[in-house]
Amino acid sequence: MQELEQQLRAGKDLTRDQVRVATEFLLDPEITAERKVVFLRALSDKGEKPGEIALFVEEFLRHAVDPGIDPVTLPGPVLDVVGTGGDKLNLFNVSTTSIFILAAGGVVIIKHGNRGITGKSGGADVLEALGVKINLLPADLGRCLHDTGIGFIFAPLYHPAFKAVVEARKILAAEGRRSIFNLLGPLMNPARPAHQLVGVFDEKLVPVFAEILRELGRKTAWVVHGLTNDGRGMDELSTIGQSRIAKLEAGKITMEELDPVTLGFVPAEVADLVGGDAQENAETLEGILACRIKGPRRDLAVLNAAAGFVITGKSIDLAAGKKLAEDLLDRGAAHAKLRALQDWC
Repeated sequence: MQELEQQLRAGKDLTRDQVRVATEFLLDPEITAERKVVFLRALSDKGEKPGEIALFVEEFLRHAVDPGIDPVTLPGPVLDVVGTGGDKLNLFNVSTTSIFILAAGGVVIIKHGNRGITGKSGGADVLEALGVKINLLPADLGRCLHDTGIGFIFAPLYHPAFKAVVEARKILAAEGRRSIFNLLGPLMNPARPAHQLVGVFDEKLVPVFAEILRELGRKTAWVVHGLTNDGRGMDELSTIGQSRIAKLEAGKITMEELDPVTLGFVPAEVADLVGGDAQENAETLEGILACRIKGPRRDLAVLNAAAGFVITGKSIDLAAGKKLAEDLLDRGAAHAKLRALQDWC
């Protein structure tokens, strides 16, 4: 490993074989956290290239539990909707709200997620507060997916090897340093969905994540970064400011800007979208799906669901996706998907 660290300090990228060696090193429970930190610092200081990150994802996925999901047997296109977190805005669980709208529109959702780390309530937290079973092993996950059109992959259950890097990550966090593990969460879905919507907290990551998703073989994907009306970043498409989008389709990446006003959204304030703990966010999520909550929160869920419909080919553009999402909410189809998942056993 010392040779690899010297190579990184010289600014040279890792090869596929070297990434495999590094992965085995990081996931070895017998190697000390302090020793792993030395390597992770060197990698971070060099700067991880998209190709390197994709290689690490592939290697880490070799150590993941295979959910055993065959997309050919599913009734629709498979999509994961996920954000990096880290935007420090503490919004309600936008992507988790949108998955029920998407599922009602015929998109098969395989959401990979965890408990909240950078916010009060992660996807797992809010689903658990809603009474949804989050710790399903592959056999039950497959049944749930076929029965409801939604499957939640609880990250700790499917990535047990990551326990070997917990202490190293704690050391780096105490130093105020990031590592490659801060980037991996949205990329580590072991079901390898063909389609993906990823929100990133930093505008600089938009083209980077698009390139990684291309390396990972996604069929279509959008990487999005929104702005608030006061210029702060958010890891969602924004209804209150501009959004930057990297669109991956047929192996090509194009960059676009989105002004939500062109889609008819009424400008709002960040305060209108702030969430709370898991229980509060669960109430917001169900309120939106049951049409008890309208206005800015519903609008944000609608826009991000509309993106999912375009990515999966269910809608021709965002305007059509918006209309579909609003119709599914208004006629109760999205709320019925939540009820189906809550009742599933």
